[in-house]
Amino acid sequence: MSLVVGALTMGLILALLSLGMLISFRMIRFTDITVDGSITLGAAITAVCLVNGFSPWLAVLLALAGGALAGAITGLLHTRCRIQELLSGILVMTALYSINLRIMGRSNIPLLDVASISAGPQRLLQGLGLPEKVNLAGWLVPVGDVAVFLSSLLVCGLVALVLRYFLLTHFGTALRAAGNNPQMARAQGIHHQSLVVFSLALSNALVALAGALLAQYQGFADVQMGIGMMVWGLASIIIGEALVRHNGIGLLITGTILGTVLFRLLIAIALRWGLNPNDLKLVTALFVFVALVAPMLAGRLKKRLAAGGRHV
Repeated sequence: MSLVVGALTMGLILALLSLGMLISFRMIRFTDITVDGSITLGAAITAVCLVNGFSPWLAVLLALAGGALAGAITGLLHTRCRIQELLSGILVMTALYSINLRIMGRSNIPLLDVASISAGPQRLLQGLGLPEKVNLAGWLVPVGDVAVFLSSLLVCGLVALVLRYFLLTHFGTALRAAGNNPQMARAQGIHHQSLVVFSLALSNALVALAGALLAQYQGFADVQMGIGMMVWGLASIIIGEALVRHNGIGLLITGTILGTVLFRLLIAIALRWGLNPNDLKLVTALFVFVALVAPMLAGRLKKRLAAGGRHV
């Protein structure tokens, strides 16, 4: 059960990364590789703040601001400097590696004896008289793990609700319209370039938030913790779309969260069954490949079957 609770917690934290990528990858159709650097940026800012005695929530807010700044720079490179979108993300991601090292001062910062956002919920659970280990379905789970899970669930749920409300506002509708059809959006008087910059800032702010929570959950921040995270978020979005099969904003957000959690559970089960951790990135890449190719192959097979039926 501890494995399940841990996988669910990790899934909820990484769901914030997927929601950020949902904005850039699906809403404005921008392939933003800044993600691999901004998630580490969020972790680095949080780690430095915590070891210097800052409040965990203040550290999270500073991480949000750092991620938003990184995303805005990517957007400005693309819209103002006319740099191709993929190259813009690569430039910022590359620069962030050195910036993260500068912020941290070294490649790894342990967070073993510092407060985290789960400290409050843990005190609350202990104040209710719960023992050090809680019985869940016959399994003993440390109350600290339960507190971290509840904290992650609260943050992820609030972000999902606020994001859904925002995307249904007039401004959010303009943002989605600019992504679906930039020419039409400009014809309607929508400033497409400004929306791209804002969207990338919002996207990377959520990614940095995921990094901030991830550092607190894992107990350390590492300069290489963001490698391959873009692929992870893409896989989660694909799984989520397959689960809900609907374009509604609420369902799309819910599907993205469920897809991330399910993907993390599958990875946790595979690791428990003996998957070599060194092969994790390879397995993730293969899964994304299959998820991208499978719908195309299914469509071709359906057309062939339909054509065969007409001939008969």
